[in-house]
Amino acid sequence: MGLELWMFLSLVYVSLFHFHGFSLAEKAPYYSFVHEAAVAPEVSFFDYIIVGGGTAGCPLAATLSERASVLILERGGSPYESPGKPDKGNFFPNMLDNTPGSYSQEFTSEDGVFNTRARVLGGGSVINAGFYSHAEPDFLRQAGLNEVLVNYSYMWVEKKVAFRPPMLQWQSALRDGMLEAGVLPNNGFTFDHIIGTKVGGTIFDADDHRHTAADLLEYANPFKIKVYLHATVEKILFETKVFSKPRAQGVVFEDELGKKHWALLTKDRKSEVILSAGAIGSPQLLMLSGIGPSQQLKKFGIKVVMEHSMVGQSLVDNPLNVLLVPSPNPVELSLVSFAAITKFGSYIEGCSGISFTPAWSRSVARALSSILNKTEQSSTKLFQEGIPIPESLLDTRIRGGIIFEKVKDPKSTGYLELRSTNPHDTPKVTFNYFQAPEDLMKCVKGMRTVIDAIYSTSFSNFRYEILSAQGLLDLIVMLPLNERPRHIASSLSLEKFCMDTVMTIWHYHGGCRLGKVVDYDYKVFGVNALRVVDGSTFTSSPGTNPQSTVMMLGRYLGLKILQERYFGKYRKK
Repeated sequence: MGLELWMFLSLVYVSLFHFHGFSLAEKAPYYSFVHEAAVAPEVSFFDYIIVGGGTAGCPLAATLSERASVLILERGGSPYESPGKPDKGNFFPNMLDNTPGSYSQEFTSEDGVFNTRARVLGGGSVINAGFYSHAEPDFLRQAGLNEVLVNYSYMWVEKKVAFRPPMLQWQSALRDGMLEAGVLPNNGFTFDHIIGTKVGGTIFDADDHRHTAADLLEYANPFKIKVYLHATVEKILFETKVFSKPRAQGVVFEDELGKKHWALLTKDRKSEVILSAGAIGSPQLLMLSGIGPSQQLKKFGIKVVMEHSMVGQSLVDNPLNVLLVPSPNPVELSLVSFAAITKFGSYIEGCSGISFTPAWSRSVARALSSILNKTEQSSTKLFQEGIPIPESLLDTRIRGGIIFEKVKDPKSTGYLELRSTNPHDTPKVTFNYFQAPEDLMKCVKGMRTVIDAIYSTSFSNFRYEILSAQGLLDLIVMLPLNERPRHIASSLSLEKFCMDTVMTIWHYHGGCRLGKVVDYDYKVFGVNALRVVDGSTFTSSPGTNPQSTVMMLGRYLGLKILQERYFGKYRKK
């Protein structure tokens, strides 16, 4: 074992055992180091400034605080102010809440698909469906990640936030239906990404309480970290010298009252600014700071610090299509508990008994009533048997479930462009869904598998016989799922259905891609003291759901950065 490797493993050992017993950090339900940005000094200095306290930023900051001073600047608030708000029963209302101070910021892509960005400490882990599953081995190999350190970093995350979900009747019936539909084998419970049907982890505990990336700040050294909430970074500051690379010096951020503050790096030349603002925020902030396609920057009067044509490019969103299945029998409240991972590149999951917002409830009720009235049999009996009338759906959990299909590794790519120089504005985002024919074919095969599972023997107790597959497709086509134009009779063709009813699964990635914008140490090409650590660097969405890998990456790179800071960069011989 080389000296550098030994020193690196020693750092891991110390961080494991010395700070594991730090009771002040671990037991504080409301962190002593978390403050509103309005109380921040006008100028402050830190070894590391992390922009974005999300799924990657929190574990990254907690790790770096073991040996250095760290600042997190989070544009949203704290999930701990309303402890029950992010819990399982509030999933859809919470994610669709777009009021001031909510955890999500709605935007519509240029493709006409509704989407949302997290704006809260903990990021997307505060508003997602909670599924916890590791990346596939190919993803890790392509990213050049060390398997031993990856597994250690996953375990570090899982100690705080990962649980085994219950498999109650609806989820079990759907899983068994997937097995009948040919998504084999049955792999049981595992965090690993394996072809077939498997039960994965969840970030909801036995009381349906959500645990998020913000919980990983329990690992932080409270004396070495500061978190400022409602802190919107306007731009990165650079030192520019002739014949030298631009060097990040710090950032300018604005508090909730509109006052500006300057967070600057310490004089240590190994100090860094790290962007963890996500696939939308990180490329946007690079552009606002003068790093990006020069033609676009000049259009907005932004001084070009460095021409970087790939910033904002190769942006990808995995297409999502769904079927809503009313049930004649009661169903449990469940979010994603298992995944069906097909051989042809489609992932299938489901949830049941969820609450809609009143507006969505009315839309579903009107569409369902219309479908039933078109059936050859009288709908009166159906309503008596339990298909809810419109009024009964308002502010209630639906009796039924939603089954959704995600296209793996879409070939269709898009791009991000600035909308304005205001960092509060979501930029223009185009994903180009189903531009590549192979993506559309994956969706068609995936939806056929969903239909086969719904009409399997195993799932028969949770569907109405009179509601045909065509009726279920018609129901979705009638809902206001996006702003895309509809083909004539789009429910009669799965190709048209996929294109017309496409939605997001919120797994968008790219924009600061590994090997294009950042190197394999996640440093921005051509710039010193600046890295990007989040899903914007991904070349694909890891596993069925990316959150576990994003959290792992924060821990992984935190350790690598500390190793480089104190022991020099370790290179394999």
